[in-house]
Amino acid sequence: MPESINYINYSCYFTTFREGEQFASYNSLSMVISGEMELNDGVHRSVFRSGDVYLVRKNQLLKFLKKPGEEAEFKSLSIRFDDEMLKQMSTEENFVLQERVKTPAYIELSDVPHLKYFMESLLQYQDLLENKSPELALLKQKEALILLFGYDPLLKNILYDISDPYKIDLEGFMLRNYHFNVKLDRFAYLTGRSLATFKRDFDKIFKTAPGKWLLEKRLQEARYLLEKGRKASDIYLDLGFEDLSHFSFAFKKQYGLPPSKLSL
Repeated sequence: MPESINYINYSCYFTTFREGEQFASYNSLSMVISGEMELNDGVHRSVFRSGDVYLVRKNQLLKFLKKPGEEAEFKSLSIRFDDEMLKQMSTEENFVLQERVKTPAYIELSDVPHLKYFMESLLQYQDLLENKSPELALLKQKEALILLFGYDPLLKNILYDISDPYKIDLEGFMLRNYHFNVKLDRFAYLTGRSLATFKRDFDKIFKTAPGKWLLEKRLQEARYLLEKGRKASDIYLDLGFEDLSHFSFAFKKQYGLPPSKLSL
């Protein structure tokens, strides 16, 4: 199981594991030690294996799937960059954000040798970090940022942007992201609204409550996929359902028959 040590996290899973909420709430730099990590932001899907390094952006919808290898469990190492430290560093540098950068929810950095060497070196400090050495953790966080900015100074426009999301087109956002398993307050936050405003705007656009719309939209997509020959066990997680029994119950209630009747 993962052990959170300040802002440096070593993870270990012996079976395939999906993150519960599909939302990245902080910036982080990660390396897969063994096994596979699959990331999917709804547009891009990538599989990272032993030695691969990637950066995950804050405030992004993202599906995580951790898979053990044939001969080894899944292991990874991650550094979380908290907002307070990023704000302090950007202030010290007199950094001014010119514009918000639009990139995928994650950035592959496996071809940057010095970042890989740095992440590998952290394995040598695991015992010390697990004993909660905040001074060392902070030092390694800053070192990681210096290496990232040395590779690409434009990454400052991503990592130093700690402001809240601004108000965006709600209809387009929901039609693109309804299959992510996150709570309504997350959807509201990502569209730049309070929960009350989100619900009010949602009702104006879709003429129904967001919870009801999400369920019906996911079930419509499920029916389409089942009629194409997909199995319920293969699609329910990708459509935002937490477990197979809940999906089967909701599907039967909506369409009057269990999913298995359509996937034959």
